[in-house]
Amino acid sequence: MFPAEPSAPTAASRSAERGVDRVFRALASDVRRDILDALRDGPRPTGELVMLFPGLSRFAVMQHLRVLGRARLVVSKKTGRVRTNYLNPVPIRLIYERWVSRYEGAWAAALTSIRDAAEGVGTERTPSRPAGTARADVRRGELRGRP
Repeated sequence: MFPAEPSAPTAASRSAERGVDRVFRALASDVRRDILDALRDGPRPTGELVMLFPGLSRFAVMQHLRVLGRARLVVSKKTGRVRTNYLNPVPIRLIYERWVSRYEGAWAAALTSIRDAAEGVGTERTPSRPAGTARADVRRGELRGRP
């Protein structure tokens, strides 16, 4: 019996994928990541963000804010002539839940085993053996499967 075919993507799942693509595309720029870091401390007007990036023009910062806005990472509110930008952490949280949290258990187990190996936890030490014997045991293990 063949395994079941994966179901066709629905309109909702395609829309969610486009949203994830926009977030990853927005996070691909170091300037945009720096803008998000600046907004992590609290909302900032666009003029203040422009002052944080002296190597960029106001237009360039606004373009980066537009990309972040399309990814829904930044929400703007205009009051008079001042546009204030707010960090929206929800898309980052969704990325974390979908991608990072699925793999963190495996990474934690790998890091724990590396730590245990480095500390010698779980391995039997035989102080009566000379140091060269362990190497010989390893070599025998490597050659065991060969003809």
